[in-house]
Amino acid sequence: MAAPHRDPTPGSPDDWWRDAAIYQVYPRSFADGDGDGTGDLAGARAKLPYLAELGVDAVWFTPWYLSPLADGGYDVADYRTIDPAFGTLDEAEKLIAEARSLGIRTIVDIVPNHVSDQHPWFRAALAAGPGSPERKRFHFRPGRGEHGELPPNDWPSQFAGPTWTRVEDGEWYLHLFTPQQPDLNWAHPAVREEHESVLRFWFERGVAGVRIDSAALPVKDPALPDFVEGRDPHPYVDRDELHEIYRSWRRVADAHGAVFVGEVWLPDSERFARYLRPDELHTAFNFTFLACPWDADRLRTAIDDTLAEHAPVGAPATWVLCNHDVTRTVTRYGRADTGFDFATKAFGTPTDLELGTRRARAAALLTLALPGSVYLYQGEELGLPEADIPRERIQDPMHFRSGGTDPGRDGCRVPLPWKAASPYAGFGSDAEPWLPQPAGWSAYAADRQAADPASMLSLYRTALRLRRTEPALGDGALEWLPAPDGVLAFRRAPGLVCVVNLAGRPAALPDHDAVLLTSGPLDPDGGLPTDTAVWLRV
Repeated sequence: MAAPHRDPTPGSPDDWWRDAAIYQVYPRSFADGDGDGTGDLAGARAKLPYLAELGVDAVWFTPWYLSPLADGGYDVADYRTIDPAFGTLDEAEKLIAEARSLGIRTIVDIVPNHVSDQHPWFRAALAAGPGSPERKRFHFRPGRGEHGELPPNDWPSQFAGPTWTRVEDGEWYLHLFTPQQPDLNWAHPAVREEHESVLRFWFERGVAGVRIDSAALPVKDPALPDFVEGRDPHPYVDRDELHEIYRSWRRVADAHGAVFVGEVWLPDSERFARYLRPDELHTAFNFTFLACPWDADRLRTAIDDTLAEHAPVGAPATWVLCNHDVTRTVTRYGRADTGFDFATKAFGTPTDLELGTRRARAAALLTLALPGSVYLYQGEELGLPEADIPRERIQDPMHFRSGGTDPGRDGCRVPLPWKAASPYAGFGSDAEPWLPQPAGWSAYAADRQAADPASMLSLYRTALRLRRTEPALGDGALEWLPAPDGVLAFRRAPGLVCVVNLAGRPAALPDHDAVLLTSGPLDPDGGLPTDTAVWLRV
């Protein structure tokens, strides 16, 4: 039985976001309601009871807007229109309301750094020509060289390949990602006004929060100088001007009782914390923990550093093991290198899925026991591995811009298995999904796992129920306890201890009154096996 949810009414005064469990939906791959092979809002609406039973407080949808899908929807052509592949605005409004009736809030994605090259603004800029007001919303520049044949600067791309594209009239435009994603000029007042209008549009439809994509990138040095490693300030990352923009956004959110979570990749913890000041973003993603290897000392350091960088601004930490850009946890934890780095992704990396699954189960209990909020990527609760996508079926631009050396991100975006006995594991009907499901995918189906008390799904359901009902879990303090090398042990007051054994031998449990939950069986003598976690009442 699912635990009761908190009040999800937009504008309600509680700080639900400080310890929420938030489920990430990648719409194309979540559930297919109309049977065309692509996930959609009808499919998501049909699975809302599943999410309520899972026990999450909110659902974050990656972009569902009108898009040519050059980068999985992060190339937005119109923020006020749902892409027809997913449904309609009316369906989105019904989904938001139906989720709210089940105690689940909705978070949407905003991509302030760029738009699609099919966005009306960019099409107008191309048509208007050099020097026009329409082009000032973007970064158009003449090229260098005798005939303007060289790009205006040498900035590296966030994906492989060039960051400038030349148009027919000879000017170049900036795109930190793909050529289909022209960067906006945030020094232009119309850009700021439009984004605040988009925020209001979705808040007025009941959205409880916004995830901000590439939140540290939108503002550029107006001189667009060449890139110099180590230059401070950076020409396009973490510019000081961003903070005034997010303060303005915060005023919009506060007027609607809504919240922000920022995608902020920064190595400097002090600069990271600036985004979480009380008048800026509510929370930001914790990539230090996400990328950390399965190593006790490094995990403890990542946890300590995360809590320390949030403490000065009083913001809650966020914890996540995987998302739509990152190798799935089960696969990553079964490899020799259990960390994550985009630069090291390669085809054919061997993995031990049995080992990875055992570690992923333990990591789930570790993550859900930490103070703050937690994000769960769709399919993590099913223990899905990274899929090997045939090269001829890969769609991710990261693969193509790398010259085919990077496998891309499609392997973690494969459509979910819902019904073991149905075609394509019940993702839709008889239509082949937009990405191929691996052989044996039905073994991970939600209906099969729901009937198995030892499954990954059952583990997540039980852990999320306890997380909501146990007063020690959620936001609050963490106290480390003495433990052998390779073992993490900490107390959450009142009366709960989490122990995770990453050592190569079983570990003795501290004194306790009861075992609340384990990620795997304990030894016959009550010891905690390697790669196993336990929650204890003390």
